[in-house]
Amino acid sequence: MSPTAPLTAPPRLGVNIDHVATLRQARGGRDPDPIWAAVVSELGGADGITIHLREDRRHIQDRDLRVLRETVRTLLNLELSLEPSILRVALEVRPDQLTFVPENRQEITTEGGLDVLGQRERVKTAIERSHEAGLKVSLFLDPQLDQIEAARELQADAVELHTGTYAQAAAGAPRAVELVALTQAGALAKSLGLALHAGHGLTLDNVGGVARIPGMEELNIGHSLIARAVFTGLERAVREMRERIASEVAIH
Repeated sequence: MSPTAPLTAPPRLGVNIDHVATLRQARGGRDPDPIWAAVVSELGGADGITIHLREDRRHIQDRDLRVLRETVRTLLNLELSLEPSILRVALEVRPDQLTFVPENRQEITTEGGLDVLGQRERVKTAIERSHEAGLKVSLFLDPQLDQIEAARELQADAVELHTGTYAQAAAGAPRAVELVALTQAGALAKSLGLALHAGHGLTLDNVGGVARIPGMEELNIGHSLIARAVFTGLERAVREMRERIASEVAIH
């Protein structure tokens, strides 16, 4: 190993392209096409593409999912609710990974983690059906230890820690407190044999702390990348984020 090589590989970068579809749906036309966004993201170094097929189809449409399944060359991660009709579509299309998230029709974006403890039977059924189809399952969770333990009991393959509270915290001590909570949750997940992912609200400025959490394997980032792409182009925005993640891991 080179003396300058990082001791651990940086987390994979999953690029969420939902907001490209949001812009398309605002006019009801064909542009901008999220399929092209996925291609450009991969050219920029994305390790995977993430989309959320919502029940109200406010951005990603069924056709998008089907075409992306045929065109994504990295990893296709589908976020979805526990709603059986959505799960049926997912099991038919067979993305590489299913990430179950809470869903509220009135929310602008996902507002928190999935309540596994409060929906144990629904989550169990969704995981079992996914595994029967040979698909990997991740659960989007707040960094709460009891929720992570429940995810392991129900045989999830991975947890994605909700980093929204961390991202919204002021820099300095407030954000450090949230990072401790994420780190503790990550340590528990890894000790239980779960793959460790994270996402929500991550930017070039705050991604470093989360990227450096021991055992972090995947970061899913959407809004900040698409927002930056308005000024820099998507390929460059993805490449900059990929380089920032790698540099943050390498220097610590």
